[in-house]
Amino acid sequence: MVSGNVSLAERLLIEPSDVASPPVRDDWRRSLADAIRDPDELLARLGLTATGCRLSAVGRKFPMLVPESFFNRMQPGDIHDPLLRQVLPFADEDEAVPGFTLDALEEATFRKAPGLLHKYAGRALLVLTGACAVHCRYCFRRHYPYSQEPKRLDDWEPAFAALEQDESIHEVLLSGGDPLMLTDERLVAVVRRLEQIKHLRRLRWHTRLPIVLPNRITWEWLDLLTSSRLTPIVVVHANHPRELIGDCAAALQRLTQAGVLTLNQAVLLRGINDTADVLVELSERLIELGIRPYYLHQLDRVAGTAHFEVSADVGRQLMVELRERLPGYAVPQYVQEVPGAAFKVPLT
Repeated sequence: MVSGNVSLAERLLIEPSDVASPPVRDDWRRSLADAIRDPDELLARLGLTATGCRLSAVGRKFPMLVPESFFNRMQPGDIHDPLLRQVLPFADEDEAVPGFTLDALEEATFRKAPGLLHKYAGRALLVLTGACAVHCRYCFRRHYPYSQEPKRLDDWEPAFAALEQDESIHEVLLSGGDPLMLTDERLVAVVRRLEQIKHLRRLRWHTRLPIVLPNRITWEWLDLLTSSRLTPIVVVHANHPRELIGDCAAALQRLTQAGVLTLNQAVLLRGINDTADVLVELSERLIELGIRPYYLHQLDRVAGTAHFEVSADVGRQLMVELRERLPGYAVPQYVQEVPGAAFKVPLT
């Protein structure tokens, strides 16, 4: 493994400015502070009004949060914009629908230590933070009890100890919230601690920030990925091809050009990506950026998300069309997470 004292830019024999270098490290935190938090402001800036657009009355429990970068990719004047519909709290969220529950994946049953979930053989997940840079309205952890999880690094020792005791675990997933909401310095401390667990081989990062807050992709974080003894895998989350433009595309190219295996997982969402044309364009755009389409998830049936659900029968037909129109490497797996199952269940 290359020494961590050599920067990523030096290892790639390039100048940082040649690969759409991100701004100084604090810029992403300023961008987060400037994110849009008022639905009326969001609508007004898009030339829309709340008239005829019923907004959630209980949105304060899961408040809106939209970074400027993501906002800038929305289409003004279009209430049906697929990016807008992912983040605007419509009144549909307030409806109680049978079968949609607070913990649809029964994650509480898989909590082996504070902050540690162990669902599948060979890998375990650390919930590093409850914070995120965007509040996706279909989020499967929108009701997760983050307040019960560790905050300080020392509080994570029971989770680290549990990982040390289980030599069957070879891969750790960093999740949340979003792990990239932690500072690079904090992430270094977490990764270095995990590197001390000899039987760990891989470190998988599940993050939406490269999509919604692209300037979070700092050289410091990329250096951490590529200097660790743990093989890095980054799983990003884009649902629509219009998310993958501009500063987002540049950030993703920094990641893939660094040689990091990067995968995408999407959720099948009504009115957002439930057509073959959109899903084909999404896969083609991902491949152009060096990202492998990984999963297309059936919606997790979490309370407040029923209006996004697409039937599995429709999803299966869409997958037939994707296979007809795309090379095999560009076709994601259509899956559903079933509590207690040994793996994500294929739906085709």
